[in-house]
Amino acid sequence: MRTIGAIAAGLAAWILVATAGNLLLRMSWPAYAAVEKAMLFGGAMLVSRLLLGAVSSLVAGFVTASLSRRSRLAAWSLVVLLLAVFVPIHIQLWQRFPLWYHLVFFASLAVFTLLGARRR
Repeated sequence: MRTIGAIAAGLAAWILVATAGNLLLRMSWPAYAAVEKAMLFGGAMLVSRLLLGAVSSLVAGFVTASLSRRSRLAAWSLVVLLLAVFVPIHIQLWQRFPLWYHLVFFASLAVFTLLGARRR
């Protein structure tokens, strides 16, 4: 039960950090807010979104490791869960973003989640 709760808390942390960060991007960057609905992001905006995803993954990994007493199973399970959530979304958005964006995002889910778990 501890592991399942830790994974759920990590997912919740990812969503919370990403949502708060996206709101901050919208409020502080009018050009970002203007193109967000149409998803017509420029290069700097794409990089900002990737950085936000990396920070979200770091926090999620840290939370999961903290609550699971540094369980590797929990950290890897969170990576699998994040990929299971985001791969279908990115498949739907495949044409809207360059290939490098998708590849970096998927890699960052694994790398930064596991780094966050190790920082614990």
